[in-house]
Amino acid sequence: MGIRSLFFVLLLAVMLSGCAVNPVTGKSELALYSMPENEEIALGKKAFPEAVQRMQGEYNDPGLEKYVTATGMRLATVSHRPDLPYVFKVVNDSSPNAFAMPGGNIAITRGLLVALENEAQLAAVLGHELGHVTAKHSVQNLQRGVLLNIGLQVLSISSSGTSYSALARQAGQVAGALLESSYSRDQEREADRLGIDYMVKAGYSPRGAVELQEFLAQKSGEGESRWVQGLFRTHPFSLERMRDNQEYIDSNYSWALNNETHGSGEGDFKRAMAPLLKTSEAYNDYDKAREKEQAKDLAGAIGLYEQAVRKAPQQALLQSALGMAYLKNNSPDQAKKSLSRAVQLDGEYYESHFGLGYLYLRENNPALAKEHLQKSMKLMPTLGSAFFLAESYELTGEPAKAHALYGQVAGADPRGNLGRSAAARYRALGGAGRR
Repeated sequence: MGIRSLFFVLLLAVMLSGCAVNPVTGKSELALYSMPENEEIALGKKAFPEAVQRMQGEYNDPGLEKYVTATGMRLATVSHRPDLPYVFKVVNDSSPNAFAMPGGNIAITRGLLVALENEAQLAAVLGHELGHVTAKHSVQNLQRGVLLNIGLQVLSISSSGTSYSALARQAGQVAGALLESSYSRDQEREADRLGIDYMVKAGYSPRGAVELQEFLAQKSGEGESRWVQGLFRTHPFSLERMRDNQEYIDSNYSWALNNETHGSGEGDFKRAMAPLLKTSEAYNDYDKAREKEQAKDLAGAIGLYEQAVRKAPQQALLQSALGMAYLKNNSPDQAKKSLSRAVQLDGEYYESHFGLGYLYLRENNPALAKEHLQKSMKLMPTLGSAFFLAESYELTGEPAKAHALYGQVAGADPRGNLGRSAAARYRALGGAGRR
């Protein structure tokens, strides 16, 4: 065998060693790293909770989440990967969107849910996201980018939740990258067809997919910013895609369009959605308040947040947003009242705990501050929560923990105000020369 032939044999061997089997097609695909299923599941478990926190946490309605989960599982059981540990969440974000992460983690936003009309349309959304999971599109996108190695390193992170090391921050990078990653046209087409297949197998009318596509076509034509910046940013829409789906349904599932055994589930959907729809006006005020806050009109924002809270006082996110606005407005008593109420209603949102931790620290109550800041860090590590947690450690007589955390903040933000302050405290605690 000549040298040239030997080179091509070796090259082929290397290429085949980097092939991953697509669970949907059963075909081998060239990949830099074939991620085993257990690693895919572990990566999703690390990244998904932070992604949920970045999107204002979960929408706290156990009945609605149970309904969405039941709909999702109905589809998952007939999918190509029925044995994944699927998780379905409703996230409390006003932008219309849905996303999937490796290992079976799927979320739909409050903003997209309120735009749907029946269960078949919900099944079309969840089925599409299932298609991304079963075809391992998120893993493929990581493999094509620079974050594959980071994603693998993230698997070794401790779940203690009180670290702001480079490795701990990388979990946030992966979560952010997966949220921002835009699917290719081929990936969207594959997810569309898989979603339709799963819908029909699960007993839903494919008309739900048709209705959803027609609705998205309307929104795409209107160019409304929240749709452009939400669903269409990561799931590019086109009329060609809509026509492809219609042709696919006509060719394969025309019999199911008006079949009595394949329904839309409109009644169940409306019952499950009723409590959420009652909060719509309050969340409209919340969205307007956020716009005011971004425009530096804090007084106007507070007025709208207060109006939202009056309309839906049991909504933790509204209480949290009001409390944080009061905090920025130097109204600590009002901030503490609203943030405490937010935590009482739902203790699983990082920002409420961060705000309370900061307030308790300024009240010279570092023990309570530490409790809330540790919880905030566990839910989603941020630079601010790490710095103030280090300060809490210092004041509760835990200099070693304070020293380590100050060092991590200084390393993460060397030119920022918090980073420079952390570096000064690090040196004061005897850390010079150990960094």
